[in-house]
Amino acid sequence: MTNNLVDLRQSEGLLKNRVQEILSEARKQGASAAEVSVSEDVGLGVTVRLRELENVEFNHDRGFGITLYFGQKKGSASTSDSSQEAVRETVAAAANIARHTQEDDCAGLADEELMAAITPELDVYHPWDIAPRDAEALARECEAAGLEYDGRINNSDGASVNTQRSCRVYGNSHGFIGSYVATRHSMSCVMIADDDAGMQRDYWYTVSRDAGNLEEAAAVGREAGRRTIARLSPRRIQTGTFPVVFSAQAAGGLAGHLLGAISGGALYRKASFLLDSLGQRVTAGHLNIEEDPHLRGGLGSAGFDGEGVATSRKSFIEAGTVKNYILSSYSGRKLKLPTTGNAGGVFNLTVSGRTLPIEELLREMGTGLLATDLMGQGVNAVTGDYSRGASGFWVENGEIAYPVDEITIASNLKDMFKRIVCLGDDLDTRGNIRSPSILVEALTLGGE
Repeated sequence: MTNNLVDLRQSEGLLKNRVQEILSEARKQGASAAEVSVSEDVGLGVTVRLRELENVEFNHDRGFGITLYFGQKKGSASTSDSSQEAVRETVAAAANIARHTQEDDCAGLADEELMAAITPELDVYHPWDIAPRDAEALARECEAAGLEYDGRINNSDGASVNTQRSCRVYGNSHGFIGSYVATRHSMSCVMIADDDAGMQRDYWYTVSRDAGNLEEAAAVGREAGRRTIARLSPRRIQTGTFPVVFSAQAAGGLAGHLLGAISGGALYRKASFLLDSLGQRVTAGHLNIEEDPHLRGGLGSAGFDGEGVATSRKSFIEAGTVKNYILSSYSGRKLKLPTTGNAGGVFNLTVSGRTLPIEELLREMGTGLLATDLMGQGVNAVTGDYSRGASGFWVENGEIAYPVDEITIASNLKDMFKRIVCLGDDLDTRGNIRSPSILVEALTLGGE
């Protein structure tokens, strides 16, 4: 028995034809330019909890986003219905919106010469024809390994196995129509443990384009169990100024704050603490952040951005200096700069720099906080002020001493990025921002 999920390679050609038909309808309704984006997703998710099947879910979703331009007036509408009548009505709705909006000098398609001429082979489509009962068996194995890891683990928030297939098509009135299909598979487990000091919860997960590259089910469960047990009986710390190692899982968010600050939308709205930073050094001199959209099998790989612009490898931060902003054609025009091919976001960013093995990184820190979890929204994107709750482990003389929680980390992102001492060798590749652990010196920690 298979999961009976649609092979989206069969849908790809049909969706490209539908995009062409929608663009033709837009011309009929008088648009001077138009663009259409289509997404189709199918998937299976299975969850077990406390050794019992909790949920089996199939999804199949499709959506069309249609944008029309009348000169430099813009209107957008969307539909999940691909019938001719629904398309005509949606195009008419977008046209009506456009006719009632004000002109915007920066509105319009990306320049025609920037369209992707060739879509590279990215090795991102690996369908997993796993039957629901087999996915259930894997989830049971995963959870069982976590529950059996230690007697203090007495509860679970479940283990899940998920497989997703997606097809993306984008076309515009330049004559460009591009498409790609991709898969994403994952397995996760959440454990709960209890001792005299109370309950603690932690998790682990694995994700890949190719199910053959997922971690073993039992290994995921055991790691969730190990991490949960390690958190038991946390202590408080005294308020003071200490170095902090942001674990690889937490460091991606730290890098994300930097990327947000050099993104075009924040810059042209004057809502960034890194205004006018192009060509300026904003981090420690050894730090680099590079984008590789064509990484084979990458979770963020794409041959073109959300406007059809060809993607390419580039540095955003090089030796601590801002080499490029993150720009779409619209934000680029606002800033009088060319697009960087990042409409819709970034693609496979990797943080690199001065690197030490993780054990040596802790020894370099000496005494301070290993932050594994960050909580709260206390980041001011305009000023860079940073204040977030944290938990993790207290490190003394380069060795993990005991778990800690109810900590506040306070600083300013401008200072934090310049105080990055070095990175670990534990690069986390499970997301679009690929970061290792990051050691930052002299942060204010609030405790007792």
